[in-house]
Amino acid sequence: MSAQKPKFPWGVASAAYQVEGAYKEDGRGMSIWDTFSHTPGKTAQGHTGDVAVDFYHRYEADIAIMKSLGVKVFRFSISWPRILPQGTGRVNKLGVQFYSKLIDALLAAGIEPHVTLYHWDLPQALQDKYGGWLSDKSIKDFAAYAEVCFKAFGDRVSFWTTFNEPWSFIWIGYGMGIHAPGRCSDRSMCAEGDSAREPWVVTHNVLLAHAAAVERFRALVPQGNISINLNAEWSEPMTSSVADKEAAQRNLDFILGIYADPIFLGDYPASVRSRITDLPEFTPEQRASLKGSADYFALNHYTSRYISHDEEAVPTGLSAHTERNGKAIGKQADSDWLLAVPWGFRRLLAYVHRRYGAPEIWVTENGCDAPGEDDAAFPAVLEDTFRLQYYQEYLAEAMKAVTEDGVNIRGYFAWSILDNFEWADGYTKRFGIVYVDYKHGLLRHLKASAKFLAALFGPEPLAAARAAAAIQSATVD
Repeated sequence: MSAQKPKFPWGVASAAYQVEGAYKEDGRGMSIWDTFSHTPGKTAQGHTGDVAVDFYHRYEADIAIMKSLGVKVFRFSISWPRILPQGTGRVNKLGVQFYSKLIDALLAAGIEPHVTLYHWDLPQALQDKYGGWLSDKSIKDFAAYAEVCFKAFGDRVSFWTTFNEPWSFIWIGYGMGIHAPGRCSDRSMCAEGDSAREPWVVTHNVLLAHAAAVERFRALVPQGNISINLNAEWSEPMTSSVADKEAAQRNLDFILGIYADPIFLGDYPASVRSRITDLPEFTPEQRASLKGSADYFALNHYTSRYISHDEEAVPTGLSAHTERNGKAIGKQADSDWLLAVPWGFRRLLAYVHRRYGAPEIWVTENGCDAPGEDDAAFPAVLEDTFRLQYYQEYLAEAMKAVTEDGVNIRGYFAWSILDNFEWADGYTKRFGIVYVDYKHGLLRHLKASAKFLAALFGPEPLAAARAAAAIQSATVD
């Protein structure tokens, strides 16, 4: 990558259940991830987020690390059950105080907070009460929770998102059943659920909950900006055939368009409607509330796939592949699903730019886990060459999207600031640019990738080239 400094600020991202810990402290209620992770066999080695990386008690030291790296923006999520232990009703003042102190500490360090309202940790009380997102009662309750947050923090937080990656928590939680709340049609895995029906019900309710929250936001925080974090893999046609090209577009429609189209264009994609005949309809009022309910495009991206037409694959009529003509689409990261495909990042950015009317784009997650990192010895593990090169190459493609394709990138968040609880993978996968020593008191240590990003976005971008060429270790205790 050239030493050209990106024209947008950089930051790091996190999520409440993955980093906070303190799961029973200061009045916090239980979430569906507390229940799921405490269920035997649901997470790697039985890991839970009970302690996570103890951000709840260490946030001031972690903010100091961010400041030392020149981080300008920090994305975190608010734990709904920490604010409303029962999901509705009584507000937990200690929960509000925690996030208020966190926001004030960020601002004092010169770091702008970006807040996500829902990063997968639904209050267990609402799951028990009416089935959570399967019920349209969740729409009103989410909007009420959002209003509590807007009133408490809207005077200091300008950038918000409602939901993080609805595709992920809906399909993995209600289609595959391997994330909370663990519902699917396979009774060998899930005690309850219907993979053919429930994901569409939840999709509809989540979109309407988003719109309801945005309506309250614009009344309470008129100078702020709000969106929804949408994730997508780039879909590259396996061949030049019309069928494969249509399948690749259909994959984008099912992963990204099913959420982005109602918000930016006014309705579900036609390709989704034609294959999901029982997909709920929006009323004219609902369509109106959804269209224009995002002030910017919040995009999470990690990897890409080759896509081929496959009519036997119900309901999408397509198959995804990681190889073409015996050659892998990219370098394999530690997670099976993640391959480094930097050129796919540029193509996805250009696609969002074209399809959705040249919106301002915040890349709200991008990153990887390095192969074998969890088993690597300390301190050699800090020389995370794979991750450093991933960021180097992906950011080079992002810059091409800006300078050659006209994409309006307003900011970039690396996922993630810290190694943390990686959902069903527990602590066996590491995405952090800061190493967390799980065996020695959760001490934090800078990885080479952190130094590279700090140098690239800092006042002397030429230092980034030196960081890439000569990886050095650094430690923060």
